[in-house]
Amino acid sequence: MSNNKLIISDPSLRDGNHAVAHQITQLQIETYCRKADEAGIHIIEVGHGNGLGASSIQVGIAAIDDKTLLETARKNITRSKLGVHVIPGVATIKRDLLPAIDIGVDVFRIASHCSEADLTQNHIDFCRKHQKEVYGCLMMSHMITPEALLEQAQKMEIYGAHGVLIMDSAGVYLPQDVHKRIKLLVEGLNIPVGFHGHNNFGMAITNTMEAYYSGATILDGTILGFGAGAGNTQLEVLISIFKKLDIETGIDFMKVLNLAELSKDFLVLKNPFINAENIVTGMAGVFSGLTITIKKIALEFNIDFLDLIIEIGKRKVIAGQEDVIYDIALELASKKLTNLL
Repeated sequence: MSNNKLIISDPSLRDGNHAVAHQITQLQIETYCRKADEAGIHIIEVGHGNGLGASSIQVGIAAIDDKTLLETARKNITRSKLGVHVIPGVATIKRDLLPAIDIGVDVFRIASHCSEADLTQNHIDFCRKHQKEVYGCLMMSHMITPEALLEQAQKMEIYGAHGVLIMDSAGVYLPQDVHKRIKLLVEGLNIPVGFHGHNNFGMAITNTMEAYYSGATILDGTILGFGAGAGNTQLEVLISIFKKLDIETGIDFMKVLNLAELSKDFLVLKNPFINAENIVTGMAGVFSGLTITIKKIALEFNIDFLDLIIEIGKRKVIAGQEDVIYDIALELASKKLTNLL
């Protein structure tokens, strides 16, 4: 079942943080939130690339703390809803969710690895009890079958999620993959379904439109595609397509285009693009947000970056397992040394 109301969520200030090693500044948050709010974007999602409570040596220290970040966003958002990404285990209820609620966050997206929806129950329940809008997100959704994905999404519905999104975290999907999964979820759930795309194969816009035509009503897009790896579904293109199709979004088309032009100078200083590393990441099914870490480790161990990505993919490493990448790099470096000898 699908709700016909279309929701456009903009995680430029969260997923985009991956692209700049989580160094988005307070001024950038203030400026972007104000302009995105004026454009009428439904949800503006902000935060460390890995969400609330994620700033750490392991995955990257953010330029500003969560409290400052959320308070800055809240002061500059009046029409839109303020959203956050939450991974249970990374974010705790007492340390992270409660302060976010006190600051005035409107929308909580509770995310887990695609096969671990059980971990979201307490966080979803807590947000519902505080009368917040809450969605479940299944990350790295390509790693299990469509049928298994539906089972995980059904758990999130039982826990109280207002909707469930699948995230193409590694940018691996083709339109037929999206259609099969979204259609199955729409038919198997009684809550709205959503899609978050990445552009490793240049398919983010096509996949997002396929998700829409398959019944998804919650769609993610970032300004200029600003995001991890090859970037995300390009927000201004998505809004333009809906305008061309005479599909009402309630978002001001010209103000979104102006936001894109403005963002070139103050936020997205280097547009995401598709290159060999993004393609290999997609082929290997590796989370796009890991590429900066993988590059650093490959350089440290003097091994081929693409070889490391392929091996990470074989072992199905996911975000939060950065220590495993070091182990894999050490093995590859040892093999390289042995071959030289």
